Amino acid sequence: MYETHTLREKIKLFMIILIPILITQIGMYAMNFFDTIMSGQAGPDELAGAAIGSNIWLPVFTGLNGIMMAISPIVSQLKGAKNEKDISKSVKQGVYLSVIIAVIIGMIGYFLLDPVLNLFSLEERVRFVAKYYLVSLGLGIIPLFIFNLLRSFIDDLGQTKISMIIILLTLPTNILFNYVLIFGKWGFPALGGIGAGLATALTYWVACGITVFVIHKLYPLRHYRIFSNWITPSLKSWAEQLKIGIPIGFAIFFETSIFSAVTFFMTAYDTYTLAAHQAAINFASLLYMVPLSIAFTLTIVVGFEVGGRRYRDARTYSYMGILLAAGASVAAGLTLFIFDESVARLYSSNERVIELTTSFIYFAIFFQLSDGFGAPLQGILRGYKDVNITLLMAFVSYWVIGLPSGYLLANYTSLGPYGYWMSLIIGLTAGAITLLIRMVLLQKNQITAQEKARA
Repeated sequence: MYETHTLREKIKLFMIILIPILITQIGMYAMNFFDTIMSGQAGPDELAGAAIGSNIWLPVFTGLNGIMMAISPIVSQLKGAKNEKDISKSVKQGVYLSVIIAVIIGMIGYFLLDPVLNLFSLEERVRFVAKYYLVSLGLGIIPLFIFNLLRSFIDDLGQTKISMIIILLTLPTNILFNYVLIFGKWGFPALGGIGAGLATALTYWVACGITVFVIHKLYPLRHYRIFSNWITPSLKSWAEQLKIGIPIGFAIFFETSIFSAVTFFMTAYDTYTLAAHQAAINFASLLYMVPLSIAFTLTIVVGFEVGGRRYRDARTYSYMGILLAAGASVAAGLTLFIFDESVARLYSSNERVIELTTSFIYFAIFFQLSDGFGAPLQGILRGYKDVNITLLMAFVSYWVIGLPSGYLLANYTSLGPYGYWMSLIIGLTAGAITLLIRMVLLQKNQITAQEKARA
């Protein structure tokens, strides 16, 4: 990371950071993408079971991982303020915290898994696959949390190419594990959707191992001595990270959980509808990696500028990212519109599933546009460490406005299951509008206060 002085320099730096992050995010999501596609080829029940398991895990993981994302604005602002000595301490404490959170969530999951699955009317095979998909996935929780914390540290230093290379090395491993464990190759049993969960867990161990090795050996990362000169765990440091991370985590949880809630409501319909819903949401989420990567980039660059008290530069980066994400979302919507049936056939050869998937994809076009505005705004506000009001906005937008409206549309209009997709569009749109208002007011107040202090 370095200071920029012209718009051209800012665009260049932004793209240098963004492109590797985008490739990294696509690579990470490709693991879930191939899990879903390969499970679907094993049968609709396998796809539906993996979908239920994935949708239980996704909001839990993203919410808890959001807590770990507190390291991003912390490191970015320390880097911007040229306070290098505290970066290593913060990351080491973050590693401790990530292990503790991973262990706690594993213990909670052990007791709550069956009660949660019992809440839904699932066919026997679908329920079995969902349960053991999650059990298998749980074997990789600890390395997953450590990996994501370390990846944020690497990216916050501007070394995003390193994260990209790590993911590109581990993605083929995930595909190979899927092939062997889902379909039962080379003497292994055919585990179907359960094999997808086990393959992903094994991949997390590989990714974490590579990351630890790289940080310990590769310059400039080894300069921070993350895995040497260990320090005593600090409750004060954990409290600092949790103060930022818990609101981030819950805000992300409220957003991702609405997608899971919609999937759970879909269990009231037949297996074909559930499988089609999962297929459409999976591909739309793959396209979402573009605005999400822009959001991560914005957290880094905005945090760096805010740490150096260069508030006008932070604002310039903000609008640059918003415009880029909006354009990318329009392109994603066109992709879904043009290739709807081709996308549907990636996930299933069943004609009923293909027909339903195509219908769901049309609704995905509209919430892509809302996500294109909302995601970068979240990234910007995280760069400012402005997380508490964002949490409240997320809850109201998704769970007070979005989901109830979807329930009404699904059950009291002719939309049926598509009414729940309308809740996604409504919730994401409401969230984007409120986040934009918050960002504008925050930036205006900071710049005004700085100008008054100089006067």
